[in-house]
Amino acid sequence: MKNYIYIILLIGFQVAKAQDAPVKISINFENITLNDALNNLEELTGFQFYYVDTWIENQTVTKNYENVIIEDLLKDLFKDAVINFYITSENKIVLTRNVLIYDDLLKNFRANEEEGSFVTEVEPRPAPIFVMERKGTQNIETSRVGKEDPNNKTRKFLLSGYAQNTRTNEKIINLAIVVKGSDIGTMTDANGFYSLELPAGYNQLELSTLGIEKLVRNVIIFNDGNLNFELNESLEVLDEVIVEADAAKNVDRAITGVAQIEVKKIKTIPLVLGERDILKVATTLPGITTAGEGASGFNVRGGKTDQNLILLDNALIYNPAHFFGIFSALNPFTTGSVNIYKGSIPAEYGGRLSSVFDINTKDGNKEKFGGEASLGPVTSNLTLEIPLIKDKASLLVGARATYSKWILRSLKDASLKKSNASFYDGIVKYHHNINKKNDVRLTGYYSKDAFNITSDSLYGYSNGLISLRWDRRFNKKHSSSLLLSNSNYKFNIAFDDNSPNDFDLGYDIDETEVKLKFRYNHSAAHNFGYGLSSKLYKVNPGNYKSIIEDITIPKEKGLESAIFISDEFKISEKFLMNLGFRYSMFTALGEGMQRVYEEDVPKSENTLVEVRDYDKNEAIKTYGGPEFRLSTRYFLAPDLSVKASYGNTFQYIHTLSNNTTVSPTDTWKLSDLNIKPQKANQFSLGIYKNYDGNLFELSAETYYKKSTDIIDYKVGSELLLNEAIETEVFQGEGKSYGIEFLLKKNSGKLNGWLGYTYSRSLIKFDSDFRDEQINNGEYFPANFDKPHDISLVTNYKLSKRYSFSANFVYQTGRPITYPIGNYVYRGEEFVVYSDRNKFRIPDYYRLDISFNVEGNHKIKKFAHSFWNISVYNVLGRNNPYSVFFVTENRRVRAYKSSIFSIPVPTITYNFKF
Repeated sequence: MKNYIYIILLIGFQVAKAQDAPVKISINFENITLNDALNNLEELTGFQFYYVDTWIENQTVTKNYENVIIEDLLKDLFKDAVINFYITSENKIVLTRNVLIYDDLLKNFRANEEEGSFVTEVEPRPAPIFVMERKGTQNIETSRVGKEDPNNKTRKFLLSGYAQNTRTNEKIINLAIVVKGSDIGTMTDANGFYSLELPAGYNQLELSTLGIEKLVRNVIIFNDGNLNFELNESLEVLDEVIVEADAAKNVDRAITGVAQIEVKKIKTIPLVLGERDILKVATTLPGITTAGEGASGFNVRGGKTDQNLILLDNALIYNPAHFFGIFSALNPFTTGSVNIYKGSIPAEYGGRLSSVFDINTKDGNKEKFGGEASLGPVTSNLTLEIPLIKDKASLLVGARATYSKWILRSLKDASLKKSNASFYDGIVKYHHNINKKNDVRLTGYYSKDAFNITSDSLYGYSNGLISLRWDRRFNKKHSSSLLLSNSNYKFNIAFDDNSPNDFDLGYDIDETEVKLKFRYNHSAAHNFGYGLSSKLYKVNPGNYKSIIEDITIPKEKGLESAIFISDEFKISEKFLMNLGFRYSMFTALGEGMQRVYEEDVPKSENTLVEVRDYDKNEAIKTYGGPEFRLSTRYFLAPDLSVKASYGNTFQYIHTLSNNTTVSPTDTWKLSDLNIKPQKANQFSLGIYKNYDGNLFELSAETYYKKSTDIIDYKVGSELLLNEAIETEVFQGEGKSYGIEFLLKKNSGKLNGWLGYTYSRSLIKFDSDFRDEQINNGEYFPANFDKPHDISLVTNYKLSKRYSFSANFVYQTGRPITYPIGNYVYRGEEFVVYSDRNKFRIPDYYRLDISFNVEGNHKIKKFAHSFWNISVYNVLGRNNPYSVFFVTENRRVRAYKSSIFSIPVPTITYNFKF
């Protein structure tokens, strides 16, 4: 190791300048170490180099230099390293790491002992960066970042990098990174990436999030640079905490109505048949509900189920449910993060009115083989993490299946022996860290359901998707993501009775999207995001085949495109604003035909004017418009903030459903010449408060949403295999409003949350024509309007191995249309129905409990186990899903259908290796 001569120079010695007559050098380096290259230069030139060997070890060089002076040669040789140099008058070259050596010190500089740094009073030229660590920090690891540049006049530099779990190598999201003693801070994004602008010189960073040990690191920064962090898991794993963020994210961030589900923490929640269900946990949060047990889809802030954008690794899932909505189609073992936007939807997302479920699959372990599995009463799950190239590439494989088909065939009931109810899903993800600037992820997913209950009709539906994401960092401030995806959803109904009535009916929708987005960290005050996207829809509305006839509905095609830009603008330390703009456009495309009807009259065969034919890819109708996104946060106190937001959205695709069936046979319809896109405007206002060092979180948020051109069906309408579907539906307006409360305790022996929502969802279909009115053109409750919704989720930790969990849910019964009278015609009894949705089914409530047993906590063992013993609906409440009426033997009879009317016990075994 060579001498530290440069240290003397740093503390004030005057040195002579380099010789005036520069010597030109010609030399060739062929794949030799940097240390050997400097030795060769010493032999050739007579210069002597002074440095620390470890600074340049393991670095090689291949360069050819012709007639260059030593200064230019060294600048090029060290341009990608954090090495500076100084040439003395005695032909000695002193290498320094990060810092520069100056010929003379600036006048009038003084040492600030309290801050531990030197400060100049005047700056006639760029000031050298002199730093000293603060007292008491010597035992904290120090990182030096960047190379000091005499031509760089800025006194603030950008630090960026990734944070990952030391044990699993998984990226850590929502990690809070703050500069101690200041208000400077940031957090890692969905890829574990962060960027932070720091003042030049000494900074002390503190990194923290739940489940990870807190890390303190001294950082001395001389220029823009990279610093990656590896953090250990916390010794106390908080399994009971489920919906999490970093310490004060709920108070700090600008956007409203956003929630995050910590997937690793949901295993103690007692759910039906022992299945960990990400989306079922989401319904315990304020503002997110379903129509009832056995209902597919979600209603967010009074919106229809088709108004939610559900993304898995940036590709859309049309039906995220198995078996009538009882199980989720998302594998919890492979899911890494879930972010739900129900208020302020970021500008990069569009095409839906109510919410975005942004679900990301976790990256596989790149160091060692591992996995996780579970065995339950009706399903089994297995996930494997396979390293392909150490520290570079990995493969994640997950598969889940049910054996309910075998159970049904084992029952004594002869009709049930012929029943079938099965599903499976699988996911594969390849992740490759090409280098520090390029990252590639490729995901494939497929799910399949098939069922028939005491019937000769076989129902089946499937989801399939593939997505590719390429992340690239151009420099310290600028990065991009290229996203390519394809999604497909199809269902099939077949009747096989060996009779003339046999038939086969099929439907499918396919979409392909390309999206390019950029992130530009301009400064501490401005953080920009911008990009563009385009999506191609292809819809096969249905084909029907039987011995008697074949029916094929013409295909639909449409192109939806958008540009977007956003800016997180830090106006002051208290005031933060998130501004977004999106312009979206949709064009319905041929080949196809469109019916033209008389204006200002109901659409029917009697008012049909003409049928227009369109050639392949010919524009049929174009819609579009600007979408504005604005959200603000203002600190009333360090742990108390108030937020407000506004956003308007367009939706160019609709579901056609009569809202009563639980089968997944809803069809999707593109906007065209006769059906307009849906539009919505939402306002929200909230207040957020944390207590006891973020142990408790309390929030109250109110919203108002107005929608136009939403679709509903006419009484007695035929939605399947209808070429003139526009004559069976009409478009109206809706409004929803409510207030949401959430109280959450993040840690401790007793933890969980209590959520309450009061909300209304009302719709109106008015027209000058009686045929196109519902309830005389007045507002009436939507099918999923449930004013009161209470969810209590708790976990009590008896010891490190044993815990007790309980859930309680209460909801107002959903609206229904009842018969209010009857009459007899030709000996048959008929009913007279009330206005639509005038009455309600009984209120819904349910209590679930579970007892959780962790395996022993030995570090060295093959697998870590976990038992969950739960009882779903422990009170045996017969909650009706629907009430319906049929005429039997000339009499009207009422029936009530329910899914789980008795307690459902479950034992599930999980192990991780």
